[in-house]
Amino acid sequence: MMASDVWKEYESNEISHSVAHHLVAIHELMGDLGYARVSDVARVLEITRGSASLTLKALKARGLVLEDRNKFLKLSEDGHSIVNSVLAKRAIVRKFLNEVLKLDAHQAEVDACKVEHLLSAKTGAQLLQFVRFLLSDDSTARQFLTEFWRELARNEDGQWPIQDVDQLFELEFR
Repeated sequence: MMASDVWKEYESNEISHSVAHHLVAIHELMGDLGYARVSDVARVLEITRGSASLTLKALKARGLVLEDRNKFLKLSEDGHSIVNSVLAKRAIVRKFLNEVLKLDAHQAEVDACKVEHLLSAKTGAQLLQFVRFLLSDDSTARQFLTEFWRELARNEDGQWPIQDVDQLFELEFR
């Protein structure tokens, strides 16, 4: 696959990072307050009301967000579906980063948030199966994790020497 093909795949993603956060904000506001307004979304996302309004206008046009006559927002069925997918992938990636790679909870959350909307459904499902296996009671998985964590502990600063990365790439491209 050519680099331009990969780039085009990235650009054709169903939703952007910003859209994901707007939809999740409405979802969380509905759960916390029972309602969501443009000003509430702006406050939660720490952006201007005008910026929130522009994005939400586009989301309403796409049919992902609905607005009643009192200006209360809610997610459409498609909007709910996207939020559920994003939150599920975030949870899977966060669990992998925190419990397998042993990143601290904050860094795992930040990194999971960065990629949650970029993963395909298939990648999310397979990552879930991988994490379930790694964290299971299977003796092979336990042995693998024990050895992996031992290797991580040997490298206290968490940075791999560039020679190791070069060697990895040499193996990968042969």
